[in-house]
Amino acid sequence: MKKLISGFITVIAMLSLADIHGQESFKLWYKKPAAQWVEALPIGNGRLGAMVFGDPSLEHIQLNEETIWGGGPYRNDNPDALEALPKIRQLIFDGNYKDAQELANEKVISKVAQGMPYQTAGDLYLNFPGHEHYTDFYRDLDISSAIATTTYKVNGVVFRREIISSFTDQVIVMRISADKPGQLMFTASIGRPSAVNITTEGKDRLVMTGITGDCESVRGQLKFCDLVKIVPMGGTISASDTTLKVTGADTALVYISIASGFKNYNDISADAKLRAENYLTQALKKSFDEALEEHVRYYQSLYNRVSLDLGSTDSVKNPTDVRIAEFNRGNDPRLVALYFQFGRYLLICSSQPGGQPANLQGIWNSQ
Repeated sequence: MKKLISGFITVIAMLSLADIHGQESFKLWYKKPAAQWVEALPIGNGRLGAMVFGDPSLEHIQLNEETIWGGGPYRNDNPDALEALPKIRQLIFDGNYKDAQELANEKVISKVAQGMPYQTAGDLYLNFPGHEHYTDFYRDLDISSAIATTTYKVNGVVFRREIISSFTDQVIVMRISADKPGQLMFTASIGRPSAVNITTEGKDRLVMTGITGDCESVRGQLKFCDLVKIVPMGGTISASDTTLKVTGADTALVYISIASGFKNYNDISADAKLRAENYLTQALKKSFDEALEEHVRYYQSLYNRVSLDLGSTDSVKNPTDVRIAEFNRGNDPRLVALYFQFGRYLLICSSQPGGQPANLQGIWNSQ
């Protein structure tokens, strides 16, 4: 027992509450794109979440916003509960637990619904023709700075994607670049596994609006809006009825702004599109580098409160999926520290002051 306590004290001593901007970065990194949702990399700012798949030919960014839930305001208290409570208590005091449980199920449990489901805000797809055959693939999530990055090479050109869910600007922003001019060509589309209205505004904006789904006997009532704006540097941009197309660009910024009509638990009358517009308008006033710097500074003010050093071995040279597969037969103490810090990252990214508390999946859900 003394050794166990001593071990805990040693670990606790390593948890520095000082600001440690110089600590070594922790990354989850892979040599292949995500093949399924659970392999994608999560980013979030407390309100907006995204899962980034990193496929070179068809980038998939699954989106969430913390207030987009099914149904709408309703009461789920059972009106029979108060009258039944004394009898339920007496049954418990008499040791008749089975009858007490049955009466509680009938008189206390809601007759309407047990709770509303958290729902996806949609899916953004970026289609890069000709990028099916690539080499030198790499993707990572730097949990020391809350940035997800994908790089790969096609026909001698290195392509790079960096994406954040900005804590300071309340939008998701991706910078797509190539190391040679005029090489970017892609088409953007958006959707959701339900009935939504998708349009374009001008030649550079996608707009998706909808209402969340029904749940049990509660009708879906919450309105939401996803805005996607693309700002290319060089080249051209054009729009069809439901897609945007970038051709011959050097770099492109993709802004994703999402909002709902949620005000509080019984008022969902806010203008979702106006809210999304306001977030986007403010974000467009900054360069990507400015937004990135402010985002990282805010995130690290929380993340850098704690460090954990358990030592390191040659295992750190392997991709994260390989390290996990080999963990039970090797020696990789830094993976334990990575896991610890990843848990902190997820909580920072899924719950922030002034917003909703994190649900059991943080803010990430594809259904």
